[in-house]
Amino acid sequence: MQDATRARRYLAIMIRMTSRGLLFEICAIMLSIARLTRRFRGGEISPATMFQFEMELHGLLRELGRRIVQWTVNGLEPEERLEMPGQFLWNGDYYRRRNKSPLRNLNCLFGPIKLLRYCYQPLETCGKCLFPLEIQLGIVVGVATPALADWVSREAADLTQQQLLDQLRSHHVIWGVGTLRKVTHAMAEMLSVHRQEAQVQQVLHWLKQAAKSKGPRRFTLSVGRDGVMIPIVKQSKYKEACTATLSILDRCGRRIGTVYLGQMPQAHQAMLSAELTTLLQEVLARWDGVLPRLVYVTDCGSHPTAYFEEILSKMPNPRQPTQRLEWEWIVDYYHACQYITALAEAIFGPGRAAFAWSAKQRRILKEQSGGIYRVLRSAGALRTIRGLIGSEDNYEKAYRYLRSRTSKMDYRTYRHFRLPIGSGVTEAACKIVFTQRFKLSGMKWKLDGGGDILRLRIIALSRIWSQVRDRTLNSLPMPKAITPPTQITESAENRPKMAA
Repeated sequence: MQDATRARRYLAIMIRMTSRGLLFEICAIMLSIARLTRRFRGGEISPATMFQFEMELHGLLRELGRRIVQWTVNGLEPEERLEMPGQFLWNGDYYRRRNKSPLRNLNCLFGPIKLLRYCYQPLETCGKCLFPLEIQLGIVVGVATPALADWVSREAADLTQQQLLDQLRSHHVIWGVGTLRKVTHAMAEMLSVHRQEAQVQQVLHWLKQAAKSKGPRRFTLSVGRDGVMIPIVKQSKYKEACTATLSILDRCGRRIGTVYLGQMPQAHQAMLSAELTTLLQEVLARWDGVLPRLVYVTDCGSHPTAYFEEILSKMPNPRQPTQRLEWEWIVDYYHACQYITALAEAIFGPGRAAFAWSAKQRRILKEQSGGIYRVLRSAGALRTIRGLIGSEDNYEKAYRYLRSRTSKMDYRTYRHFRLPIGSGVTEAACKIVFTQRFKLSGMKWKLDGGGDILRLRIIALSRIWSQVRDRTLNSLPMPKAITPPTQITESAENRPKMAA
């Protein structure tokens, strides 16, 4: 019985395909594929003919997909106008049915398609028309299906505009720069709404992995932030953009994963601080296991320092709101080593002696208890005995930097507890988030356009693209078909009232 019902259903589909001409189009393309295959197998076999065969077959299959998509979406609405709902409710406004009209600039993964859809006019005398089918299909800015828009936005995170436009031409999609920017902006706006929730879920998943790992120490949640200079349109000097990382390390100190945040140049980096704080608070509030060790690893620049002193050090414990979370602030070891090198060159002058002394002091700093105090005592004694060959200002600057941060440089203890001592993850974030995409030859960015690409890139690098995309597609609002009243009038006073 089920087989008979399924057979009748398939037969009805075949009849509809035949009545609308699709079956004949499919047969014609399949016949072309058969001829292409026979011609290839009957001719001379060579790399050139193999290449030509693949390219022609690819084009035919793409054309087959394009026609199937076009036929399918155009059959979603009935031919008879009266079979459509008389009115739709959308964003609190009512729209009445009008006639079908074509959407000619629509493209899918297989190329351009033509879509006929019914138009609904607002009951008020002014306002944009509503096309329910476009909303139901998820058409992006009237030019791209969801699959194409997803592919474009994902590639835009890595490719330049010209590279992406060239890629689109290979899909037979001919867009200009303006259309491409509209699509990427719309996708960045939609995806960003769900970025934080997906990042929270990803971090919680990594925390579960870290908690189950085997090792001698407690697992770790490590935070870092840094800045990078990027070129901005109509600015003679580069401006500082900023990025932040949130990493989870297992009980042996191995990094499981990292999520990224970033912002275009902004005064005081307030937006990045707000996003990072919200992400941390949400993760820690929803984590129901043993709290991880909390670590903040930075180079102690002005913005990272202000963030710790004003926010992290005062962040309340979500399980005991009257108490504060205990954060371990670690100065980046490699950044500290640069100041040791500056001390060496100020004492010995550039050369072999400075290199040898700085190499020894770096080992002491890293491996011995109270290493930073040993380094400072050695530098102070050498200055007293030998004097300075290099710049006294450089010596004082390096000495003050190390002396004022001694409590954050106990690297021997940090290594004992399997904590990160370097901000390499955050430094790498500056490279992969900004440098590899925003600082290519000849590039300059507007804040809005750069912000769109940055939001897409953050989602991709955090490895949450599919989660964010699925959440976005499943949460898009749909227009609501309503039963029209017995008498439809165009006056605002007589239009139907929304149900409570």
